[in-house]
Amino acid sequence: MFAGLGKYLLIWIISVFISSIAQVLLKLEANKPHASRLKEYLNPCVAGAYGIFFVSVFMTYYALKYVPLTYSPIVEPLSYIFVPVIGVLLLKEKISKRRILGMAIMIAGIVIFSLGK
Repeated sequence: MFAGLGKYLLIWIISVFISSIAQVLLKLEANKPHASRLKEYLNPCVAGAYGIFFVSVFMTYYALKYVPLTYSPIVEPLSYIFVPVIGVLLLKEKISKRRILGMAIMIAGIVIFSLGK
């Protein structure tokens, strides 16, 4: 019944990852000054981020055709880990001790939940 499940889980995880990249791109663009509201929303970075979200939705939809929805508590919280890590790498942000603790608790929860599968 779950033959080949790993491939579709990987597609779903990649979907969450690229969605996280889109979130960071939107944050990057939101931090820049813009000449007008129109230019703030109609620029290549914002359009590209929403294009990435669009692709991510279809990747998730495709993966969910084959992966039971019960895996959602394992896969979806990964964005809460990916976004800060990408923010550190691309935006040179600092991660607070509280956020690191929160990420560790999420990882522990994902591992514990995974062990029950």
